[in-house]
Amino acid sequence: MPLPPDILTEIDAFVRGGFEDRERTIEILTEEMYEPGELDAAEVEQAVDDAMRAHNQAKKGWPTTTDCDRLDAAFDALARQGLVALQNAGYTQSDGYGDVTEAWHNAPDRADIVGYCFYHGQDLARAVQGGGLFLAFGPMDADSEETEGPRIGALIASELQRAGLPVQWNGTFNQRICIPGIDWKRR
Repeated sequence: MPLPPDILTEIDAFVRGGFEDRERTIEILTEEMYEPGELDAAEVEQAVDDAMRAHNQAKKGWPTTTDCDRLDAAFDALARQGLVALQNAGYTQSDGYGDVTEAWHNAPDRADIVGYCFYHGQDLARAVQGGGLFLAFGPMDADSEETEGPRIGALIASELQRAGLPVQWNGTFNQRICIPGIDWKRR
């Protein structure tokens, strides 16, 4: 029996998302997202291979610099400015906060880190499907979210715009930053 359309959409998001290789994508689907045996492993493997083949063919027509390259540049610049800047941090927002905390605890220059910026797997899946990319952000000190959050957000918005990405954000800590219409092309 062929895989249902929602499973094929999930496979497409993993492949086009560009963070997981073939084996890890298959493992996530057949052992983590779904119970072992719930999906036919051979069908999942075939669907992943088909999606990867289509993705590799599509790459041939991509521009030299993609929105994902611009996003990488912005995240690199943010990291140089004292932010924990993580892409594809966990699957949910709470997973992302956990990854930020772990990265901060493991950083040799913790005192120089002033804030964070990340998006998680659900954000990635939305972006791959054309729904824009939402970024969580804030200061490392949760007690200063209302005062320092907007400053951190403005820094992030500025770097995204400098990298050539559009930004939608109301300037407050209460709204995540959005990169509307990001054309997700990750090599």
